[in-house]
Amino acid sequence: MKWDASFDVVVVGSGAAGLTAGLSAKLQGLKSLVIEKTDRYGGASAISGGALWIPNNHVIKGEGVPDTHELARQYLDATIGDRVPEALKEAYITKGPEMLRFLYNKTNHMRFQYAKGYSDYYPEKLGGLSQGRSIEPLIFDLTKMGSLADHMRRATLSTKGFTMNSYEFHKVNMITRTFKGKTTALRLGIRLVKSKVTKSEPVALGEALVARLRLSLAEANGELWLSTAFKNFIMDNERVVGVIIERDGQEQRIEAKRGVVLSSGGFSHHQALREKYLPAPTNAAWTSSPVGQTGDIIEPSVTIGATLDLMDKVWGAPSVIDPQGQPFFLVADRGVPNMVVVDSAGQRYVNEAAPYHEFVDTMYKHQEETKQAVPSWILIDAAAKSRYIFTGLFPGQAFTKSWYDHGIVKSAETIEDLARQMDVPKENLVETVNRFNIFAHNGHDDDFNRGDSAYDNYYGDPTLPNPNLAELKKAPFYALRLYPGDIGTKGGVVVDEFARVVKKDGQPIEGLYASGNCSASIMGETYPGPGATIGPGMTLSYIATTHMANAVTKIEEPLIKV
Repeated sequence: MKWDASFDVVVVGSGAAGLTAGLSAKLQGLKSLVIEKTDRYGGASAISGGALWIPNNHVIKGEGVPDTHELARQYLDATIGDRVPEALKEAYITKGPEMLRFLYNKTNHMRFQYAKGYSDYYPEKLGGLSQGRSIEPLIFDLTKMGSLADHMRRATLSTKGFTMNSYEFHKVNMITRTFKGKTTALRLGIRLVKSKVTKSEPVALGEALVARLRLSLAEANGELWLSTAFKNFIMDNERVVGVIIERDGQEQRIEAKRGVVLSSGGFSHHQALREKYLPAPTNAAWTSSPVGQTGDIIEPSVTIGATLDLMDKVWGAPSVIDPQGQPFFLVADRGVPNMVVVDSAGQRYVNEAAPYHEFVDTMYKHQEETKQAVPSWILIDAAAKSRYIFTGLFPGQAFTKSWYDHGIVKSAETIEDLARQMDVPKENLVETVNRFNIFAHNGHDDDFNRGDSAYDNYYGDPTLPNPNLAELKKAPFYALRLYPGDIGTKGGVVVDEFARVVKKDGQPIEGLYASGNCSASIMGETYPGPGATIGPGMTLSYIATTHMANAVTKIEEPLIKV
């Protein structure tokens, strides 16, 4: 066969998983190519929080976190259960910390810090840690990248010029309530001034993660082709030996001597696939994932025998839709004490502060039972508006006129009038708010136990007896429509413990691996902690390239000792 180019490893997708695959392949002596369909690298990782949930890693161990392999296994068993094979869970727990140490030892830029206090999502379950296991990249100066930064996907969430990591955001979110919030805000201001003086360009979260990976890949002489779309596999005796791509309007055949790694996103921007697989109603307009995630690998993979799983699941992200039609993912916003979420009948049905994927799963379950959950409404009062960051607005900052003009926000002096504007039964909404206020006054949510979990408390107000409960009693009251958004789909090709794509009989498709959101999540139907999307993606990429580098049928020591 005539090839247009030849590599040992070809990686489809340029998020954290894809860049890790390209980088770890190069660091293990393999010639790698990463292809990206759009004109920007970074994928969903670049606009994410950038956290990695990897138990028992060297970063958290260095901070004294009492994690162990056994404790992590207990927690995965308690959360994931038997939804994924035992060997896959074991590979993740073993190889995740190894991957982090490998990148630390072999690059100058893959540096992380402990996201102290960011709880596991189910800390009360066996093996869960209320202080958390997540890590995040150190803040990074984009000017170090030179022209490489020009084509990086950038975060769309406005932070008013301030650069902050997740730990700092957690503190500054309480700027009106705690001394720590005020001192953190001062630190952010000093950082902003310093960046202006030094002409640096600090970035945090997902941008910092992708920038560190991209610069590391460049320094390892790994190749990245933008505006290059995957079209199909090239097979030889039932083995994947290359890919057909489209670049500059021309089809090319690229050889992959050791294998292909599918590290692309899911199908969140493909409306027809959403309607085929996901629960109804569903809308591509509700996803916070970047453009380009249209499930391009699904049909070609199924054609060569791959099996699919978890196709009816998303990484749920409860969202409001802004005046530009863009979803705003509510994370910390749902920890606000004087806030409730109600359905179209004006009734609560969920612990508002629950982990976001669980919130969306509950929303769909309630929709199936009542047809009244999509959309729902999130309500806050004037006290909450003046105290906390909400929908990206600083405490006391008013919703702009466009939010009212587009009907996104309803505002009223009484709950009765608010119900009229929301078109929900007045008596139901009044009863719901009154009942919640009694719970808030007493300090316990008897209906949904909001505030009982350390995870709930993380984004709550630490000055209150129950950080997640306060009465809604100060006018004006506000209501915004709430949709079951997502940060990506969760289903795709099934992989084994070597990250190989497998057929229905469990046998691998030789030469084909997967690690991105296009693969069925190794977290099953749950979400154990912050970074449980990126952590597995990077780990599976490392497992895949190590397997190729060693050219064996079982995971052994990596080619380069760590």
